[in-house]
Amino acid sequence: MIKKVFLHIGIFFLQLLSFLPLWFLLGIANILYYLIYDVVGYRRKVVRKNLHQSFPEKSISEIIKIEKRFYRNLTDIMVEIIKMNSISKAEVLKRVKMKNFELAEDYFKRGESALACTGHYGNWELCMMAVGLKFSAKPYVIYKPINNKVFENWFNALRTKFGNIFVPMKQTLREVVATKTATTLFCFASDQSPRGRDAHHILTFLNQPTAVLLGLEKIALQTNRPIFYFEVKRIKRGYYEIECIPMCLNPKETEKFEITEQFFEHLTKTIEKEPGDWLWSHRRWKINE
Repeated sequence: MIKKVFLHIGIFFLQLLSFLPLWFLLGIANILYYLIYDVVGYRRKVVRKNLHQSFPEKSISEIIKIEKRFYRNLTDIMVEIIKMNSISKAEVLKRVKMKNFELAEDYFKRGESALACTGHYGNWELCMMAVGLKFSAKPYVIYKPINNKVFENWFNALRTKFGNIFVPMKQTLREVVATKTATTLFCFASDQSPRGRDAHHILTFLNQPTAVLLGLEKIALQTNRPIFYFEVKRIKRGYYEIECIPMCLNPKETEKFEITEQFFEHLTKTIEKEPGDWLWSHRRWKINE
């Protein structure tokens, strides 16, 4: 009970912070970077290990440079998510630009649905908010529920404030069936780790054997909806671009696991362009431990 009270007080404080301009919050992110990286050392061992194993050819100085970039990205995302509490639609569309979005929008204009996939790269939360505002199809975002329900309720209120619908991972198929007559865009962040019993396929990702989720591929094969890869790029602090890339337009013509492997090929190329913007603090390769 006491823990819940403190959580509600903390959330109220975050809501007040959200009314500050983003340039001021990014100043706070500079302080958070120092505290999290230099003082606390939050998950530095995990991040360093992930980077070493993913880029064995890089020197220690190159690894540290990427590491520091990651923590800058992480603390920026923290304050940008806080800002999502009070951000306007106009500011979202100002800060997140869409490139080639008409490639997917053409399907929606014909009343057809599609699927999208991306990774935990840049500020994926703010970018999903922009996707919901930009496309005419109803946006459904597949997510893994958080254990802390008080925090999850607050977080999901931010995520859905402009109409996005967040669907727990295990309810994906049910929601696809329930909305089969509507024009929808189901979005998957497919770089998450599957639980042990769900690890049905292993591929090589960033030089390591990696257990992967197959939800995107399963839904694609059942619906034969075209799949678009959303490549996120940070333009500068607080500003992003999403490029809409056709990945697989006829899923039923693919081989087994081909869609999943295509996604990780795209994600690998994205990460290699600017590796510090991916979520390196996640224990992604537990299968190797």
